[in-house]
Parts: sequence; C-alpha cells; structure tokens
Amino acid sequence: MQKAVKTLGAAALLSLSGTALSAPSCGKVTIADMNWNSASLMAHVDQFILTHGFGCDAELVPGDTVPTSTSMVEKGEPDIAPELWSNSVKDVLDQGISEQRLRLAGVSLSDGGEEGFWVPKYLVDKDPSLATIDGIIKKAALFEHPEDARLSAFYGCPAGWTCQITASNLFRALNLEDKGFELIDPGSGAGLSGSLAKAYERNDAWFGYYWAPTAILGKYEMVKVDFGSGVDKDEYMTCTSKPDCESPKVTMYPPSAVHSVTTESFASQSPDAFGYVGKRAFTNADMNKLLAWMEDNQADGEIAMEHFLKHYPHIWQSWVSDPVADKVKEALSSL
Repeated sequence: MQKAVKTLGAAALLSLSGTALSAPSCGKVTIADMNWNSASLMAHVDQFILTHGFGCDAELVPGDTVPTSTSMVEKGEPDIAPELWSNSVKDVLDQGISEQRLRLAGVSLSDGGEEGFWVPKYLVDKDPSLATIDGIIKKAALFEHPEDARLSAFYGCPAGWTCQITASNLFRALNLEDKGFELIDPGSGAGLSGSLAKAYERNDAWFGYYWAPTAILGKYEMVKVDFGSGVDKDEYMTCTSKPDCESPKVTMYPPSAVHSVTTESFASQSPDAFGYVGKRAFTNADMNKLLAWMEDNQADGEIAMEHFLKHYPHIWQSWVSDPVADKVKEALSSL
C-alpha cells in the first residue's frame, strides 16, 4: 500500500513537474518605442499589459521604421514592433517572414492607415452633397482661395512628402484645375493642419488632403469626400503613387497596411503574449481621439498609456482574458 502511494505520489509530482516545465515562459521582451505618438502609445500599453498581465520582463527600446524592422530580421531584436506601416518596409518584412525570422501578429490599426480628401462635417450637415466630389465641384465657390478671389482652394500635401505625389495626381485625375480650383502647397505639416484648424474655428469652408490617425481629425469632425470611383488598388500602385504618372485615373485611397510585427522567437516562446499582441488593435476614430488628448495635454506615450488604460477599459479588456485583465487593473490601481 505504502509502495503504491509512493508510486502515485511520484507520478503526480512528475506530472506536475512536466506541466511546469512545458508551461510557456514570457521572460525578457524588448518593444520598439517609435518616434511618433500613436506608436509610442502602443509601445507603452504593450509594456504595461505584458509586464503586469503576462509576467513578462518588458523593456522599451528606441525605434524607427527602417532600422527597427532591419534589426529584427538581422539581429532578432527588438521582439515587438507595435506599429509598422508595412508597405514602407515591404521587402524587409517579406524577407523576414519567408526566412521565419518575423511573424505578423495582427493589425495595429483595424481600419488601416487612412488618407483622403476631406471637408468639415458642419458643411455636410448643411448640404449632404458636399460629401461627394460632384457636390464639391458644383459648390466650388464656397472654398475661397486665400489670395485670389477668382479661384477656389484645395489644400494639398506639403512638398517633399510622399503624399504630395498622390494628392497632386488625384487633383489632376479629378480635373479640379479646370473646375476652378488651385492646388495650394501648405508648406509644412503645421501649415496644413493650421489651415484646417483656422477654417474650423471660423466655421469656414475647407477642402483638402489629410490622413488618419492624427490629432487634427480627433479634434475636428471631418468627412472624407467620396469620389464615386471606389478603390482601384492597381491604379493607385502603378500610377497614382508614382511621380511620373502621366494620365492618372480617379480612385479612392486604399487603406495602408499597419501591422504589429514580432520576432519568430517571441511568437513561438511566448504564445499567450503573442496572442495578446495579435488582438491589440485601435480604430482610427479611437486613436484620433487619443492623439488629440495627447496634443492638448502635452502628454508622452507613458502618460497617454495610463489615460487610455484607465478611461478606455471597454477597449483593452477585449484583448485579454478576465484573469489577465484583473492583474492589469490591480496594477493600474497603484498608479
């Protein structure tokens, strides 16, 4: 009997030991803290949730798109890039994935990066036709040029930015010059946002290019103008986005792919933590609001992380299990 008990006890101990040995351990995790607000916010959110919810030793390291993705492929670090605009480093990512060095965890922005031509919502509330390019063209006189009363104003993307190419090509494709519009170079990102903010605060008409997620679209309700064309991705890739596009055709902007990327070693060694990264995604509307809050409060990624976790539990709790959420909430209570 004693021998049977000892044998059973040893078997149970062996079983428990085997379970403990096979349980995944998160261990040390490095996260790229990119040098723009949405990515920095995500990095700090990941650090807090992985540390307190999954028991990781999570550390932030400085990052930027090209050097971070290259380092992840060549050196296997950092472990996580929370927000990579995939098309800008497509070759590097494709190589890393094919060589099983990288893994796409999921999308950082569930809507993708968003671009378009926009007008203030209060204009559309008064005249729903202004949500369409045909309506804009018919009411061109509303969009007063700041320097020439004979012309209407379209605010384009600053010179030297990639979006200058696409906005200029679509301006031509829509024949806006023939309709009385002039393409205005705002000179800088601040000049573009300033023109929109000034118009909004005066309740004036404004028509121009913008993108999301951004603080401006979090502060000011805007409507993306419908070209009535749908998205022609082939046209966009082969002509609209090219500086030598001779005869651009009308297409809406396709969403830009924005992914959370991890090393293969992190994904395989920490499947639960990897699962969280794959579920963590923001809508553009939510991120716009958070970016506006960061700007208004001069908050960095760490401060914005605390604000987000305390005020948006309905979002982040959907990314984790109840036991993990309880651990995160307990850690939050001490902040």
